[in-house]
Amino acid sequence: MVKAGLWETEARLLLNEEVDYSEVLRLAEEQSVVGLVAAGLEHTNGVQYETKLKFIGYASQIQQRNIAMNCFIAELVSKLQSEGITPLLVKGQGVAQCYERPLWRTCGDVDLILRDGDYHKAKELLVPLSTSSEESGKHMELVIDSWVVELHRRLRVGLTSRINGQLDIIMRESFGNNNVRMWKNYGRDIRLLNADNDAIYVFVHFFNHFYKGGIGLRQICDWCRLLWTYKDTLNCGLLESRISTMGLISEWKAFAAFVVDYLGMPVDAMPLYSSEKRWKRKAKRICSFIMEVGNMGHNRDMSYYNTKPYLIQKAISVRYRCVDLLRHMAIFPLDSIRFFPRIMINGLRSAARGE
Repeated sequence: MVKAGLWETEARLLLNEEVDYSEVLRLAEEQSVVGLVAAGLEHTNGVQYETKLKFIGYASQIQQRNIAMNCFIAELVSKLQSEGITPLLVKGQGVAQCYERPLWRTCGDVDLILRDGDYHKAKELLVPLSTSSEESGKHMELVIDSWVVELHRRLRVGLTSRINGQLDIIMRESFGNNNVRMWKNYGRDIRLLNADNDAIYVFVHFFNHFYKGGIGLRQICDWCRLLWTYKDTLNCGLLESRISTMGLISEWKAFAAFVVDYLGMPVDAMPLYSSEKRWKRKAKRICSFIMEVGNMGHNRDMSYYNTKPYLIQKAISVRYRCVDLLRHMAIFPLDSIRFFPRIMINGLRSAARGE
C-alpha cells in the first residue's frame, strides 16, 4: 500500500487475502505514512469503499494541517526576510513538494538553517512571539502559534568529522554561492537546498537517526521522492564523490537496496544501486530494524524518563545504545564501531547540559 501511494501505481489484493485495516492504520500512524497508505488504497483493487473512505478522512485531516503549516511558513519567512534575515528551510515541507500529493504527507516541525549573525537576529525576533523556547548546544526550539520551529546554525550531525566537513561545504555553497532552489509558497519564495545537496542531506539526516534511536518510513520515502523528482538533473558524479568522502558508500548502497526491494523505487532513478546479494541481505535487516523500533524509536518504552532516578535513566539509555550497536553491526560492522564512541560522547555531553 505504501508502494502504491508512493508511486501512484496500481496494486491488487487477492480475493482470499484477509487484511486487518485497523492494524494497517496503526502501523501507518506509527511510521507517519497514513497519507501514503490512503493514496495507495485509492489505487488498490479489492478494498471496500468504506475502508478507503476512512483512510481518506485521515488524509484530509493531514491535508488541512499541511495547508495551515504552509501558510504559517510563508508568514514566518516573510517576517524574517523583512528584518534582513535569510533562512533556509530544510526537510519537511520543502521535500513534501516532491510528492504526487504534497498535502497528504504527514508534517512535522519547521527546521530553519541560518548563518551565525542571522541566527542571533532570528532569536531576538522570534522569542517574543513564542509561547515557549529552549536552546541547546545544537539548536533553539520555539513554539509559535502552536507550531514547533527549530533554528539551526549548522547542518552537522554527531557522527564523524568527515561527514560534517562535507555538510559544511554544502552550507557554504547554499549561503555563500546562493546555490539553492526555490519553493513558491503562497506568493513567498522559500529557499531550499538545491537538489544535489538535498539528496545528500536528507540521506545523512535519516542515517543519523538510524544510529541514534531509529528511523521511520516517512524519512526514507522523502529520500525516494526527492531522488525521483530530480532524477534527470542530479549530478551523480558529485553525489558519489561526496558520499565516498563521508565514508558512507556502503550505507548508501544498503538503503538503496532497501528502497528498491521494499518500496518499489525504480532502479534507473536510484544512484549507486547494486543488485548484489550482500546489499539485499542488508536491506532485509534494515527493514526488520525499522519495523521493530518504529519511527524515531517510538516503539520503545521511554516511560523510564518520568519514573526512574537520573542515573537509572542514563543506564537504561546506555543499554539501548549497546543493544542497537549489536543490531547495527549486523548491517554495517566497521562503521558501527567507528560511530559508536562519538554517539556515546555526544550523549554524555547532552546529559551534562541537561538535554
